[in-house]
Amino acid sequence: MNDRYDPGYTGDQYELVGYDEYGRPVYRQVPAQQTQTYDPYAQPGQQGQQQGYGYDPYATGGQQPPSYDYGTGQQQPGPSYGSYDPYATGTHQGGPAAHDPYGQNAAGAGTAQQPRVAEQTAHIPQQAGPADEEAPGRPDPEYHTEQFAFVEEPDANSEDVIDWLKFTENRTERREEARRRARSRIVALVVVLALAAAGGVGYLGYAGKLPSLSSDDSTTGTATAAGAQKRDVIVVHLHDTNGGATSTALLVDNTTTKRGTTVLVPNSLALTSDDGTTTTLAKSVEDDGSDGTRAALDSALGTDIQGTWRLDTPYLQNLVDLVGNVDVDTDTDVPDPGAKKKGTAPLVNKGQDQTLSGKMAVAYATYRAPGEAQNAQLERFGQVMQGVLRKVSSDPGAATTTIQTLAQILDPSLTDKDLGSFLAGLSDLAKGGDFKTDLLPVQTDGTLSAQASAGVVRNVLGGTAKSPDKDAAVSVSVQNATGVKDNTEKARVVLLNGGFTFLEGGTAGAAQATSKVVYADAGNKANAAEVAKTLGLPTGAVGKGKISANADVAVVLGQDYKP
Repeated sequence: MNDRYDPGYTGDQYELVGYDEYGRPVYRQVPAQQTQTYDPYAQPGQQGQQQGYGYDPYATGGQQPPSYDYGTGQQQPGPSYGSYDPYATGTHQGGPAAHDPYGQNAAGAGTAQQPRVAEQTAHIPQQAGPADEEAPGRPDPEYHTEQFAFVEEPDANSEDVIDWLKFTENRTERREEARRRARSRIVALVVVLALAAAGGVGYLGYAGKLPSLSSDDSTTGTATAAGAQKRDVIVVHLHDTNGGATSTALLVDNTTTKRGTTVLVPNSLALTSDDGTTTTLAKSVEDDGSDGTRAALDSALGTDIQGTWRLDTPYLQNLVDLVGNVDVDTDTDVPDPGAKKKGTAPLVNKGQDQTLSGKMAVAYATYRAPGEAQNAQLERFGQVMQGVLRKVSSDPGAATTTIQTLAQILDPSLTDKDLGSFLAGLSDLAKGGDFKTDLLPVQTDGTLSAQASAGVVRNVLGGTAKSPDKDAAVSVSVQNATGVKDNTEKARVVLLNGGFTFLEGGTAGAAQATSKVVYADAGNKANAAEVAKTLGLPTGAVGKGKISANADVAVVLGQDYKP
């Protein structure tokens, strides 16, 4: 407890005489008359004669200085501070009694003046004792709240401390709970983002927008992803009724990736016929018809062709006219096949965005310049087909009506309604820019290259290339000594159509008048004779001799060769 002594309090009728065993102040009553105090410095005979004048530290000549109220911080008139006489030389009228530590003035208790409560400004805190215990000699004065201020020391076990500990514990728990919730939210967000990313990748893969799975833009897509896509495929054979040649293309509608493709198939592609012999695509179309060729293509390409569309050139002309002409970027001038005079203006001019009528479209699709490879003509056919698809109606009913108007006899595997619906779907893709044309790469011996297997066959057709067994066919090496470059290509087509394997033997440095067919092994004599017959050479051209190690029969084409 912090006890403060209030000198103004001694002016009351009670006087502080000490503290009890609990530290509480003990008072005694002061007599009403003025008590004479002992003055140790007084002269003999003066003891008890001095009036109650205390020591005047301010030398005011008996005037008391203004008292200071420690409670209010203001000066009070009169001797509220008390005439404290440290030397006990006397007393002051109306002032406090001198300090009597031994209680010698207790006899005069009870006569002191009543204290002025307004001047009681000091705070004397007390230490509480037992409630039922009264200190000896302690009166029951009337106390006021403004006289005392009780300072209570906090206890470690008090309710305030307990509440504070609970508050800090609850706050820590709340912080930990907030951290747990934040971690849970982060984990949930990561899971949601991962699921969204997986869903986006799945959708892009389903839509064919991923480069690794794109059927048209990638050549290294996995066979599993490409093979799992759904495709509708029909084969189109264009028959030139004037020249007798055929051109073949596969129309592919990938319903998974929403992409359309025309795959151009060269006539030199080696196929296996129904009887197990090796033949070419052109020979198969001529000999085996639509059913046999479709089965051979499925076997070689690993595809599933739903139907065959035989399109003779007159029907192509009518189709172009029905859809309202086609626009093509032509790569060459095409002469008018019906012109009777030389120097006549070409029927089709070379240039971009050329509008072709039915007649012009047929002439351009079947045109093959002298010495030009068949692939060049095949690509022109693909241009015309894509132009037709852009003009066909995207409505299945309207497209079916167009097919029915042609009045052509279709293959039993493909009805006019099926063909009309199929062309309407491709038309929608062609108009939207989701359609392209690819050429199937075929090597000189008629087999498919690795590029074809990894690219067009796998990604576009969703199949697996399977070339005929080259060991089962007789390999023929051809050297051109005719002086006409185009004769090599013509001989290659004839041999492939005859079921032989063609090997490029190059061009001789000088032209030769006669042709030769040579065999090294007697077992190939009959094969050599068959080769001469296939090429239209006389049997006298066949003979035994040295040939290259990788061929069964070697041919040197002379000027007597007439394709």
